[in-house]
Amino acid sequence: MSDIPVDELAVINKVARRLLPLVTACYLGAYIDRQNIAFAKLQMMIDLHVSETVFASGASLFFIGYMIFEIPSNLLLHKFGASRWIARIGISWGIITILLAFTSSPLMFYILRFLLGAAEAGLYPGIIYYLSLWFPAQHRVRMMGYFTLASSVGNMLSGPICGWLLSKHGFASLAGWQIIFLVTGIFPIILAILVFFFLPERPENQNFLNNIEKKWLIDTLASEKEKVLQNDSQNTNALSVIFDIRVIKLAICFMLISIASYGLSYWLPSLVNEFGVGYTENGFLNAIPYFLATLALIFLVPAVRKGDRPLYAMLAASVFGMMCFILSVSIHNNAYRFALLSLGGPCIYILLPCLWALPSRFLKDAKAAVGIATITSVGGLGAFLGQNLVAWVRHWTGSADLPMLVPAGACLLLFFLVYNMISSNRTQ
Repeated sequence: MSDIPVDELAVINKVARRLLPLVTACYLGAYIDRQNIAFAKLQMMIDLHVSETVFASGASLFFIGYMIFEIPSNLLLHKFGASRWIARIGISWGIITILLAFTSSPLMFYILRFLLGAAEAGLYPGIIYYLSLWFPAQHRVRMMGYFTLASSVGNMLSGPICGWLLSKHGFASLAGWQIIFLVTGIFPIILAILVFFFLPERPENQNFLNNIEKKWLIDTLASEKEKVLQNDSQNTNALSVIFDIRVIKLAICFMLISIASYGLSYWLPSLVNEFGVGYTENGFLNAIPYFLATLALIFLVPAVRKGDRPLYAMLAASVFGMMCFILSVSIHNNAYRFALLSLGGPCIYILLPCLWALPSRFLKDAKAAVGIATITSVGGLGAFLGQNLVAWVRHWTGSADLPMLVPAGACLLLFFLVYNMISSNRTQ
């Protein structure tokens, strides 16, 4: 470590200002891209002549492609560098999203959704791994909170944007859902160009920090890496982390969070549509839960960054979220029901930065790339299940309300798993 005094917070904030805008914009674009299908569904399902469950199965094929290519993609990011690989991801995902605007059959829809997942695979775990190369452990929860803002802001913006675009049905002889895919496909291509030219790779080869600041950051990260390696099992095979019980537990946690998150985000536009509102009004109503999630990430997450606080925050958020989702099913007043869902949604987003503060405590380098990719791959299974489960519940019950039992059940299981993790930490 350097003996020269360094303003630690000033260095971290300088790094955050340089890195976070670009990577956060990429994640924001990814969430807009994932949310666009929930609004496109309101028209596209009719044009393709498919049922709710068939459409949900096709839409969720995104996550199958994502899961299959997640670990290889993150290993390639580790090899080629973040700027090159994230740029490749952005260009390919943008092109496929644009192609979705010209979907003419259910089979074409299925193929393109699978290819979209394969193209976008590695973005989320890649950015998480990339941030672990720049931020010391005690600052990662706060930075992951800011990064996770992109998901809540992305959902918050995608509602009004997609709702408005959907209402432009007939413009230039295009359906509203086609316009959604065309517009949201251009954004990642622009981002890819910016990332390629402006995203720095590692602290060692950048120039926005002075020599003293750079030395402090490199030494701090190297010291943390050395501690992790000393506590490691000495198994040098990076793929061995796939079977690490800590990675498995975090992967299941992320799967449950994804079931809740994607179950809510995929079904909420359809639920609000049952209120009898127009497309634009639907979009603005859908923005409310994510606006509240944004506030929660800004004001609550920084307070839980140390020690076991992330786990206790996950415990509390899972309980409160479960209660909100269950009550939303039992109360039949639309205003109260929507208010409960608007409170339950932020609980899911509080869970994410808390979860992602944990892997870097015991994983580094290639093992970190594989471990994080493993966690997000299993999370992709949760997203696949979340979208399909809400559609199946609607199909078998005929109720637009009961699908919200899916995120409630996921929060309940998450509570028990996090409690087990806390108990395990106490006995170690």
